[in-house]
Amino acid sequence: MVLHVSQYDIHPDKVEAYLKWVEGAIKRVLAVPGVVEFRSYRPVTGSSQLVTTIEFADMAACATAVSNADMQKLSMELHTLCLNVSVEIWGPSPLVPVPRRPGK
Repeated sequence: MVLHVSQYDIHPDKVEAYLKWVEGAIKRVLAVPGVVEFRSYRPVTGSSQLVTTIEFADMAACATAVSNADMQKLSMELHTLCLNVSVEIWGPSPLVPVPRRPGK
């Protein structure tokens, strides 16, 4: 599994535009070949900061998706609506290559 992790703040003057954009953006991400799952997280304090993760089966699928024209367009759109945008690609840890769960 490979995770594409984005962290950003919704621009205070563009909250309404972001809210109109985001549902369609998620559908577009899910339509990109190779995407396994999309998730989004916000701090429990209710701030405008978000973290999103897009899961891919492997690095090749992630690389193909990142070079996808609509994914690049989505990234540009995100940058017009948000501040402090950062993106990282995370791969499995050699120390914990598979998930571990309680009782196993």
